[in-house]
Amino acid sequence: MEIVDLRTAEDWRRWLIDNGDSATEIWLVIHHKSSVNAGMRYHEAIEQALCFGWIDGLHRRHGAHSSQLRFTPRSARSSWSALNRERAQHLIDAGLMTEYGQTAIDIAKANGRWQALTADMIATSEDDLHRALRGNQPAREHFEGFPPSARRLIVEWIASAKRPETRNRRISRTVDLAAINIRANQ
Repeated sequence: MEIVDLRTAEDWRRWLIDNGDSATEIWLVIHHKSSVNAGMRYHEAIEQALCFGWIDGLHRRHGAHSSQLRFTPRSARSSWSALNRERAQHLIDAGLMTEYGQTAIDIAKANGRWQALTADMIATSEDDLHRALRGNQPAREHFEGFPPSARRLIVEWIASAKRPETRNRRISRTVDLAAINIRANQ
């Protein structure tokens, strides 16, 4: 397991150029806004990963002002969130998408993973989550305080569950973590 603390998005891009076609994972240190250390931010890391066909996954604390985020090459079975589809289009328009990232997009479009989450699936998951949050005041308040993009990613994570029991576990986990002001799946 390789843990890397890169300072800039350019450093991360260089790492992906040098290692992206051979490495199987990396744990990247992401500095929080509250950190006094200069470092790459979450959205910068995600955007560079998308350019090379990589995806973020597990997230864990790395200290008081940083986290570790696991990145791996995106599998053909990986669904694309609406936010990552938007980011990918922006990166294409800006001329930053590489052939590796474009290949991941083309595969997802060909196998249906590009649009795997329907608006109905997301709306139903959002409604069910809000019902669960209504029963826990601190969780509801914290969840509503999360940035809109974080809330959207959580709902998409819930909606992407293949089995009802997995979906219910994700809703429970979201409520439990929100009660202590932690974002699920991030």
